[in-house]
Amino acid sequence: MTRHRRLTPEEARAWARVARTVKPIGPEAEDLSEFIEALEHGEPVTRRAPAKPAAGDSAPPKPSALKLPAAPQNRSNERQVRRGKLELAARFDLHGHTQTSASQALPDFLARKQAEGARCVLVITGKGKGGEGVLRRNFLHWLEMPAARTLVSGYSEAHPRHGGSGAWYVFLRSST
Repeated sequence: MTRHRRLTPEEARAWARVARTVKPIGPEAEDLSEFIEALEHGEPVTRRAPAKPAAGDSAPPKPSALKLPAAPQNRSNERQVRRGKLELAARFDLHGHTQTSASQALPDFLARKQAEGARCVLVITGKGKGGEGVLRRNFLHWLEMPAARTLVSGYSEAHPRHGGSGAWYVFLRSST
């Protein structure tokens, strides 16, 4: 178990000066003046719990909170795609799209391919900086939207030869 020591008054003043020069981000950024003032006076600082969003906030739900589409119903097809024995019907690369254009283009692409009789497509989101790009992070949320949910029977992260964690296999329902 590691022990944490308190900041010396000089260290606390230095951190307070640094804190005044940076623009905080995230939900905990609303009011840090109390925190900075406590640092300047050398008082013990406790971390407060983040504020819960109000019921009327329209922030998109976190991907972990969403009910995601089911896993592919035909696992043997998934294995065949991963092993390269079953051809992908199409590839859709989201590079160059904004969040808005990608969220609109993805269901259109899936609907078009389903109408053509495709059963599996590859959607390339990219990994983004640090492995958490905006398109990759929102991809599962877009699959949950009503426009795409009726088309998708499941999804799976792609095999490294198809892009690995920067791409997804999307399994489409039959158009019958």
